[in-house]
Amino acid sequence: MACKPDHTPQIKRLNRMIGQLGGVKKMIEDGVYCPEILIQTKAVSSALRSLETSLLEGHLNGCVTEAIFSGVEKDKKVEELLQIFKTRIK
Repeated sequence: MACKPDHTPQIKRLNRMIGQLGGVKKMIEDGVYCPEILIQTKAVSSALRSLETSLLEGHLNGCVTEAIFSGVEKDKKVEELLQIFKTRIK
């Protein structure tokens, strides 16, 4: 079974994040005051966490739900979820 979700919304988010990171780089190159840079890095970190949450939500609502209801690769999906949660907790 091959679950192929549409990640178009996540691509848009990534493009915004790439722009934010470019802005942070320019701030550093321009010698902007550190607290101002830290505000922007926090925004990038928050955007990344939001992206991760969006991806996980899509995975749960799509691939995992499909596997559970079909019974195909159910155990594999559960193991994937456990690994995801273990790495996110760290």
